[in-house]
Amino acid sequence: MKALLESLQPGQKDWDLAQAIDPSRLPAHIAIIMDGNGRWAGRRLLPRVAGHKAGIGPVRCAVETCARLGIKVLTLYAFSVENWKRPRHEVETLWRLLRYYLRQELPDLQKNDIRLQAIGRLEALPAEVRRELDAVIEATSPNRGLLVNLAINYGGRAEIVDAVNTILDMARLEGSLDSLRIDEDSIATSLYTASCPDPDLLIRTSGEMRISNFLLWQIAYAELYVTETLWPDFTRTDLLQAVLAYQKRDRRYGGLSAAPVTARPKDGDEALIEALRSS
Repeated sequence: MKALLESLQPGQKDWDLAQAIDPSRLPAHIAIIMDGNGRWAGRRLLPRVAGHKAGIGPVRCAVETCARLGIKVLTLYAFSVENWKRPRHEVETLWRLLRYYLRQELPDLQKNDIRLQAIGRLEALPAEVRRELDAVIEATSPNRGLLVNLAINYGGRAEIVDAVNTILDMARLEGSLDSLRIDEDSIATSLYTASCPDPDLLIRTSGEMRISNFLLWQIAYAELYVTETLWPDFTRTDLLQAVLAYQKRDRRYGGLSAAPVTARPKDGDEALIEALRSS
């Protein structure tokens, strides 16, 4: 949080937003569905790939802002298992942009102590993409600041299927398949994100009101924040506003609010019981 304030100037809008954030109530893990690149390009009569190129800047900004805020984990939905259905030239452009991002951002990742990780069915990635991705993951592995998860060839359902198959494979190796019982803990510890806390805040840009097969298991109790802003237009201001909105939520996890509740008068309880008896 201190690092963010030091990068801002008093009087700036972002300074005022940052000052309003409670550093003791920051989300440990923010996940973002980066949506709207195609619409951004379409509104400007540009090819869709122009929107993907314009989306690189906001990725850099989100990573930098989260690192300076003191967020522990940032997960970015970069490429879904369904995205292979897009035109071939668009998919190939996305891979080129990813390789460009990895090469360009490595020095800053190292400078800011940021660790990169990838989640998804990575074995299906083009070989040259996998090589560069693995190289950056290896280079940043000693870092202990913000952890950035790039969800690539990722699908929430596929992740749960992979987790269950991992559990089954381990049981076969151990000879315990006959007595195997799968529970929530065994699935949670077999997910791609097993080493991370579950997301506290899920942000979706472009105004779409859906999850799009993203972190289905992990977002069970995440706070959802949807903005009409298209991803290429997403700024530090937007991210800070999302964090402020998160801090205004009352997170109950299925329980009751911590706020004091006025006791119901005794005669009210008796009337309720009498009504139930007569029904």
